[in-house]
Amino acid sequence: MAERKPADMGFETWIDKQVREAQERGEFDDLPLTGKPLPPRRPGDEYAWIRDKLAREGESTDALLPTPLRLRKEIHRLPETLRDVRTEQGVRDVVGELNERIVQWLRAPSGPNIPVGPVDADTVVAEWRTARAERAAAEEQARAERAVAAEQAAAAERAAADQARAQRGNPISPFTWVTWWRRQLARRADRRH
Repeated sequence: MAERKPADMGFETWIDKQVREAQERGEFDDLPLTGKPLPPRRPGDEYAWIRDKLAREGESTDALLPTPLRLRKEIHRLPETLRDVRTEQGVRDVVGELNERIVQWLRAPSGPNIPVGPVDADTVVAEWRTARAERAAAEEQARAERAVAAEQAAAAERAAADQARAQRGNPISPFTWVTWWRRQLARRADRRH
């Protein structure tokens, strides 16, 4: 803990003395940003340090909002939140938990007077079903388009192979087959004797 400022010493000289003594002890050696310039700041942005601190801590700036604004943002983002939920009961659970927090705030409101009301679970479930059906239809259409594209690519590949084969000519002529069969028959005859 730092020592107390003597009564007969001014603040500036006392602070300078503290800094000089700390430098002599080596307390400023090996600091992570030693010799590097300070990061640039936008003029008139006095809250940049708060955003930087939240980013370093892995927090969102939503944590700084008053409760009613946070709840309104959650209501607005509800479709995105429910996108990965698989069951209707899961959707109802998420909506129920949000409504519980809204009711808690309505019982003891704090912050600005912003109207926030509970969310109708049946409406949210209906919207979730519609969005889920639309996503499933879009995925099915994309899957069908990929299958058609793969089939077209395979057909083009087969056509190119057939064309190359036609240009090369048939390497196995009927005469080759006849001679092959004659050899086979001759071998069988040799084995029997």
